[in-house]
Amino acid sequence: MATPVPGFDDALSALLDREAARVGESTDAFVSRAVAARLRYHLAEIGDPAANGELLATLADSPPPAVQQSLASPILDPARLADLAATGLLDAPRDASYDRIVRLAAESLTAPTAAISLVDTDRQFLFSTFGVTGELEQTRETPMDRSVCQYVVASGEPLIVDDARLHPVLKDHPVVQERALLSYLGIPLKSADGNSIGTLCVWDAAPRQWTTGHVQVLRDLAALVRERIFNIVAD
Repeated sequence: MATPVPGFDDALSALLDREAARVGESTDAFVSRAVAARLRYHLAEIGDPAANGELLATLADSPPPAVQQSLASPILDPARLADLAATGLLDAPRDASYDRIVRLAAESLTAPTAAISLVDTDRQFLFSTFGVTGELEQTRETPMDRSVCQYVVASGEPLIVDDARLHPVLKDHPVVQERALLSYLGIPLKSADGNSIGTLCVWDAAPRQWTTGHVQVLRDLAALVRERIFNIVAD
């Protein structure tokens, strides 16, 4: 049995146990790694050399077991790719009706950037965007190693990241290292068969705390996108 976490009620404890199981480690190990990452970040912020202590660095930097597994299997699943291809949206021109939903997502969550992303075999295509500038606004795609949405597609679950610098998987991601993305909220877009083809997501170059209200709003908007893409009634 895991050591109780002070201040955690039954609901929070159950959530902690669930997330630890999801990444394939004990709850105590999950808590230890999270505390080490937060402590190391705090010490680094105040310039304390203890931030580079061997044990602390090892705990903070070690990814959970499940993260070490390849994302290729769910991403390359033939059924998922067939559902993605059937949408006809890969490399499609912008669509004003989708753009309105993406803009509403950004404005509702006061996020500077938002997108409908489609995750292909080796790239992420941004079918609709808001707040995206520069070269990405023109190319509308990134190689897979710059995709955060691939984690949402692979898991089929929402991804909520308040500060990616503290996230065990994303802290070393290129877009996080470049400070192009420090907070992220993404909801999977699933076909009628339950295959995730992409996301409706928002992100910020600064850390922020996503509330349950933010998550629900984005879920509702993602349901509208899903209904429009697959011509199915939203749950």
